[in-house]
Amino acid sequence: MVQSINTKSELVVEGTAFMGMPTYGKIMIGDKGFEFFNEKNVRDFYQIPWNEIDLVIASVIFKGKWIPRLAIKTKKNGTYTFAAKDPKRVLRAIRNHFPADKIVQSLTFWQVIKRAFKRKK
Repeated sequence: MVQSINTKSELVVEGTAFMGMPTYGKIMIGDKGFEFFNEKNVRDFYQIPWNEIDLVIASVIFKGKWIPRLAIKTKKNGTYTFAAKDPKRVLRAIRNHFPADKIVQSLTFWQVIKRAFKRKK
């Protein structure tokens, strides 16, 4: 069994980790960091301390009515992508421990296309 980095948990919600194949489990927000635990495979987990997070990126669709997934960009180990059953509660819980100016929206589909055409010139 994996030892949690949090001493107390503030939010536990069902979620999915997108690292290769989707993995289903629980997302836990606590006082020390962000954690994801797989329900079936106890060795499949992600623990990200708050001081290691560089940026939280949320995919916002329909002007905030739907947030399909969020990504956590770390300072050293890259970007981790997650989906939650209640993503607004997850983002609000993250905002309690992480500066709000470091929680940003991802680019829209058209912004990505526009950026690609600008680079070709």
